[in-house]
Amino acid sequence: MNKPVKLEDVAKKAGVSKTTVSRVLNKRGYLSGETIKKVQNAMKELEYRPNVIARQLFKQKTNLVGLVFPTVNNPFFGQLEAALDTELYQAGYKVLMGNSQNNPQKEQEYMKLLLNHQIDGLIIGAHNDQDVQYKEKNLPIVSIERLVSSHIPMVGVNNYEGGRLATERLVEIGCRHIIHTNYPPHEESTNGQRRRGYEDVMKEKGLPAITYAVDFDRPVEEKKKVFEQIFSEHPEVDGIFADNDTNAALIMQVAQKYGRKIPEDLKIIGFDGADITRVLFPELTTIQQPINLMAKVAVELLEQQIKGEVIEDSIQLPVKLITGVTA
Repeated sequence: MNKPVKLEDVAKKAGVSKTTVSRVLNKRGYLSGETIKKVQNAMKELEYRPNVIARQLFKQKTNLVGLVFPTVNNPFFGQLEAALDTELYQAGYKVLMGNSQNNPQKEQEYMKLLLNHQIDGLIIGAHNDQDVQYKEKNLPIVSIERLVSSHIPMVGVNNYEGGRLATERLVEIGCRHIIHTNYPPHEESTNGQRRRGYEDVMKEKGLPAITYAVDFDRPVEEKKKVFEQIFSEHPEVDGIFADNDTNAALIMQVAQKYGRKIPEDLKIIGFDGADITRVLFPELTTIQQPINLMAKVAVELLEQQIKGEVIEDSIQLPVKLITGVTA
């Protein structure tokens, strides 16, 4: 009678530790694809049959979910993180949160820290241009408004339609010199899609499309200098589609300095429509994202993955125009 193959036999065959084999079996922790494959091959060669009862005893959920986002010092991300915390708490999870300030090194450090806490899943929304290699982590992950990998589901909105809605509204109310603000996007980023919607409408109407790049992480005073350039370089501007509500509010401040009256000779539309913005600037016309629904859907997708379901499809939610007095 052959002796049963043990965990240590698999570890020896794969050239890894028993802990690593346990992590592969229970799909937990920070593991490379190469390590997982080595362990799986060793189990197959040795015909290893894991002890189901032992696995159930070992596989204790931590009920912790990690969040990695750029900042809470922004109405959109502040509301989104609060909504995620609420949804996760109702689902029985506690949250570990890291704000990366869009710094890829800081984001990577948060990743390692969160994985050391043996989190059950991760929801990410940081907007780094550099890849932090989430695709290599053997962990349930959902992204929000950021395409990370074809294997990681994303919850987003129809940013292209939002760009069109904003621009069409400005054209409809008489604007002919419409300028767009955006931070340096690549074609399929969320902001890139908003810009494409703006450019397509301007082209269809036979109007010039002009975009000023305003990096999300710039200090407020630097952003204001860019907005001052708009008015000094384009005194003819009669409409501005801002890439977010915070920038729209700053543009309103700068416009006053240049003697522009809103909405009499300058129309402004923002993007996001967070609750706090609607309270502080109810006069702002904006493209509203369904932030609370985005959080709800993201948590639902994460739970499905935690239960072992393979979820790769992304979900796109609609946006809507909220009219105020600015446009």
